[in-house]
Amino acid sequence: MERACCFFLLGFVLLVSGCGHKVPEMTLEEIESIRNAGNSGILTETKGKPWQGQVFVPGKTGGIWYSSITGDPKSFNALIGERDAETDGIIEMMSDSLIEYDYVKKAWKPHAASYRVEVNEKAGTLDVYYTLRSDLYWTYFAMNSKVPVTSDDIVFWYNDIYGDEACGSSAYNSQFVTMPDGSEKHIPIEKIDDKTFVFHFPRIDADPLLATNMSIYPSFIYRKAKERGGVKAVKDLFSVAVDPKMIPSCGKWYLTEYTPGQRLVFHRNPYYWDRDKTGISIPYPEQKIVQIVGDTNTQYLLFRQGKLEAYAPRPEELDEVVNRQGKDYTVYNSKGSLGAAFWSFNQNPKNQDQPYYKWFTKKEFRQAMSCLINRDRIISQTYRSLAEPKYTFFPEGNPYYNADIVLQYRYNHSQAEMLLERAGFVKHSDGFLYDSDNNKVEFDLTVPSVNTIWSDIAQIITDDCAQEGIKVNVRQMDFQKIVEQLTSTYDWQSVILAFAANMFPSQGSNTWPSTGNLHLWYPLQKKPATDWEARIDYLYNEGCHTIEHDKAKKIWDEYQQILLEQSPIIYLVRGRGFFALRNRWDQTNMYFDNIGGAQTDYLWLSQR
Repeated sequence: MERACCFFLLGFVLLVSGCGHKVPEMTLEEIESIRNAGNSGILTETKGKPWQGQVFVPGKTGGIWYSSITGDPKSFNALIGERDAETDGIIEMMSDSLIEYDYVKKAWKPHAASYRVEVNEKAGTLDVYYTLRSDLYWTYFAMNSKVPVTSDDIVFWYNDIYGDEACGSSAYNSQFVTMPDGSEKHIPIEKIDDKTFVFHFPRIDADPLLATNMSIYPSFIYRKAKERGGVKAVKDLFSVAVDPKMIPSCGKWYLTEYTPGQRLVFHRNPYYWDRDKTGISIPYPEQKIVQIVGDTNTQYLLFRQGKLEAYAPRPEELDEVVNRQGKDYTVYNSKGSLGAAFWSFNQNPKNQDQPYYKWFTKKEFRQAMSCLINRDRIISQTYRSLAEPKYTFFPEGNPYYNADIVLQYRYNHSQAEMLLERAGFVKHSDGFLYDSDNNKVEFDLTVPSVNTIWSDIAQIITDDCAQEGIKVNVRQMDFQKIVEQLTSTYDWQSVILAFAANMFPSQGSNTWPSTGNLHLWYPLQKKPATDWEARIDYLYNEGCHTIEHDKAKKIWDEYQQILLEQSPIIYLVRGRGFFALRNRWDQTNMYFDNIGGAQTDYLWLSQR
């Protein structure tokens, strides 16, 4: 369910950069001058074409779309895929969502299903009815059989997968609402007929469509597995050893081949319901070949060799990519990303015997760390000045974004020193900072090994911390190992990662409330560990159930203020996006912006 989709793997953007060489400190005037010069040159030579609601024109089928990912899928199982971005992206190519959000009109629209919402103000309840399209089918590659998509697919997944705590789905928490008296009530689903089902909310919800939008998975396969062998049998389905042609699709693509460490091959689904006005189903390419490469350096090499259709250049590659464009490809630009990487600290009491636990649980320490982040240097050194600081909690597209609610703990060594002194830290004659128990302040900062820009950012942070006597050890780690630490072992110290942007204030029911399994700094709390987290829990719940905008605004304003003040996560910068696309594809339907990303489903081959 969408309200649970703030899991960072799901909108995880790899913000990549080059080598971590150090540069001298610059004045603010020098930084601003470089930033403006960089912006002007690059933006003039690239193309801005955001989607503004334009209708896609009909194309023609044919051709192969070549792309890449940096790691092998872990499974082709939808439940397993929740915790791995690349795995989930592969599975979703064979699935579909009930509805879609039109970010231009700022309204939900029907997709695989139509909907209606009925509010009973007297009873204080709400119902969301969905009716599936009549032309939705589960089909297999090169087979003529069709299995209709029915309400059973949704009801089973909601009740027996998301709703079974033993399955460990990140959507589990989103099935419950906190009532005014503090009790928890379940949101039940009811099958009306083969195509219609309804969610019964025991309390009026401000974003019921966000809370109930789901992807569609084949119940006729998963149900048999669960009846046969329980949760284990469900998780064992569709391992990477399975013949991919045996995986049904109701989405745009069939997975037809998987060669570990080399590639995945997809074929377009001619039975997919979404068709242009000439009756041709989307997408237009006949095949998609996804090469599995080890890192982004290899991806860039493949793009330069003409073996990838598109590429998102890293800042240090941008000049070369832009200068080489011409007959071969075109480079598009977008505004700064809505989301941003952040720095967070482990406050899990499992580590309470470690000195860093006492540091990280003091808000003054976290605030001081925020004051040691030189965002201007990050922008100039790692983003070629094509970025801006991230000081707000909600992004601009969020209906409760408030430009006046901003982070107060910005780059300022004097302020950092004051906060550290207030928290009981003292710098000794050896130049190192010590806590009140005479422990030297030293901790790890983990970054994904695939993401070079975050390593560069970590080095910049390390430099400023060192000036205050704090030793930060940068650790590059496999991304899946980081996920394991965050969700299972809890033995990390500090980390740089990214969540998807909160386009809706209620997004992230598994992240921001203290009970969430991705309440990063201390997940799955039985009761709030701090007063401020208890207040966040209350505000989140009240905001989710307050429809009147002015009343909800007061709630979400306080919510943002607390999170920025307490700094459990500290946002860094918002980089501009760039996307290079080969000109062999007709680019009439090509759009690129900071919300929807690159629109590529409606491209067709212009050269045969």
